[in-house]
Amino acid sequence: MESQNIYHNKTAQWLSYLVVFVGLAFLPTFIDPFTLNQFSRYAVLAMLAVSVSLVWGFGGILSLGQGIAFGLAAYGMGMTMQMQFQDPESNPIPSFMLTNELSELPGLWVPFWNTEVGLLLALAVPTVFFVIFGALMFQARVAGAFVAIMTLAMLAAWYSMAYDMQPFTAGFNGISPPLPFDWLGVSFDPYSPITYWVALGLLAFVVLASKLVLQSKFGLIIQAIRDDAERVRFVGYNVAFYQVVIFAMSGFIAAIAGITWVMLTQYVSPVLLEVQFSIAMVIWAAVGGRLSLMGAMIGAFLVNGMQSYVGDAFQSTWLLIIGGLFILVVRFLPKGIAGLIETGLGYVPIGRRRSDSMSSNPARAAE
Repeated sequence: MESQNIYHNKTAQWLSYLVVFVGLAFLPTFIDPFTLNQFSRYAVLAMLAVSVSLVWGFGGILSLGQGIAFGLAAYGMGMTMQMQFQDPESNPIPSFMLTNELSELPGLWVPFWNTEVGLLLALAVPTVFFVIFGALMFQARVAGAFVAIMTLAMLAAWYSMAYDMQPFTAGFNGISPPLPFDWLGVSFDPYSPITYWVALGLLAFVVLASKLVLQSKFGLIIQAIRDDAERVRFVGYNVAFYQVVIFAMSGFIAAIAGITWVMLTQYVSPVLLEVQFSIAMVIWAAVGGRLSLMGAMIGAFLVNGMQSYVGDAFQSTWLLIIGGLFILVVRFLPKGIAGLIETGLGYVPIGRRRSDSMSSNPARAAE
């Protein structure tokens, strides 16, 4: 018999999530609107880190293209918010289109007159794209570094399209909806507590939903595929199907982050599709712990908080600092901050007793 590390106790894990999210929910009572907006943005970036943890840490798929879903959804949300400002009779065309000599609203923009349709498209288009792109890769048994290369190349292609199609996307200048997002009679001021709670609620939803999925039979199969895809394939499972599903789920989470980001910033540009941004998501997850949803979330808050308050002092060298941090984590702390917490809790004499056979069972709770 051996004492179980409380870090792997399901009840303790759910309680830790409850404490963290309830604690974060009370932030508006302590901080000013500007800082509150920053924490709202951190919550969005944490969703991206969670999406990376889901597809890479638990799915074993190193995707460097999470920015595709994030950027596509962001453009969908930007178009929706822009059309809320336009008037069908007196002002039907955004000003940047007039500057580019367009005389009528492009058909691509027409569905975004309707807010609900715009939100649906902002979530559905990147998710469907991830399903199709994932099916093309995984049915062909693309794996390892080749997945990273293909997702990176696709990300660069989308960046070029957003940058070059200036009459439709405003090019490098980006789309800047002049008014906050309005839906169901509520105006979501980026600096208001309501908008912060929306961002935090969406983060809680994606984290807790992902945790439930990982603790299901589907989650166990996904982690088995990560450890040895060929063995799972020989057992009779359709490995490509499970990989496509987890890949699409991560894209859906990134899409939720994309629409929330534009709601907070009232701006979208090709910068969201830059390679550096998607690589940064991987760093956040690695620093926090890619094998832990909570760890990935902590990594996003920590790294972006450091960038907000320390990054300006280092300016151009900040990327080198982040790169060095990533190398140190990979070399000396492969489980990230979550690994440190796991080690520390291993010394806490709290937890139920279990047999050696149970301790060797790989079907542990997903952290």
